Amino acid sequence: MSETTTPRRGTLLEHEPLARYTSWRVGGPARRLYRPADLDDLAAFLAALDPGEPLLWLGLGSNVLIDDAGFPGTVIHTLGCLDGLERHGEHGLRVGAGVTCAKLARVAARADLVGVEFLAGIPGTLGGALTMNAGAWGGETWPWVARVRTIDRRGRVRERPVSDFTPGYREVRGPAGEWFVGADLVLEPGDGAAAMARIRALLDRRAATQPIGQPSCGSVFRNPPGDHAARLIEANGLKGRRLGGAQVSERHANFIINTGDATARDIVELIALVQTTVERASGVRLMPEVRRLVGGES
Repeated sequence: MSETTTPRRGTLLEHEPLARYTSWRVGGPARRLYRPADLDDLAAFLAALDPGEPLLWLGLGSNVLIDDAGFPGTVIHTLGCLDGLERHGEHGLRVGAGVTCAKLARVAARADLVGVEFLAGIPGTLGGALTMNAGAWGGETWPWVARVRTIDRRGRVRERPVSDFTPGYREVRGPAGEWFVGADLVLEPGDGAAAMARIRALLDRRAATQPIGQPSCGSVFRNPPGDHAARLIEANGLKGRRLGGAQVSERHANFIINTGDATARDIVELIALVQTTVERASGVRLMPEVRRLVGGES
């Protein structure tokens, strides 16, 4: 790893191992990784970037599987920056894409604003939650969104209404070539103490049912209509199944954990094994929720 001098105010790293930026703790190096100082700095950096440069945006890296060969472009790392979080209007919050979901849930509750307690158990940032309409325990991100801010690869920032986007189950369709840098949320007024109690209860339930403390990406597969991926995986005897350093969690079957020395290939092969086994037995093709990166993308 080497740090490169740049006229920007952020930090530019070359040949940076991405395993340290992903919750699975796998992935080869990025050609470059940039941590912007703020939104203006990010805009300037993107404006100066080669238009053909592959880009990857990472927050907590909890819903991504990066190839062992790494990423042959530039990673924009938003965690620890784009982290503004302030009251906006009577019942709203203005939130940067780099704010963690857990922090957002706690700050909202302390402000006596309720509705997003479910975010406390999602190991990601608002940017990722917006991108995939993250949800848990019956809640989803986009019902609380009033407006979003996006940036394109030329560094142009736009304010967009919710009507420009179509959220679905773990996906959001919207204008191509733009990435989320923040959002305005409108929540419900309520009892902050009760909201904090719900957050604690959700976190206790998560700790009791999920492999907290072990490297994973969260849920690997989307739940098929009318069923649960974990039930199908467990029913086919796959709990605890291991390939190399990757293992189907014995605590929650829809989690694959890195037991210490897993490679991205181990995880890919275990995902494929689970899909094939479940489909042969039940006719259901489990669709991955995790985003897999094999090469460059823009």
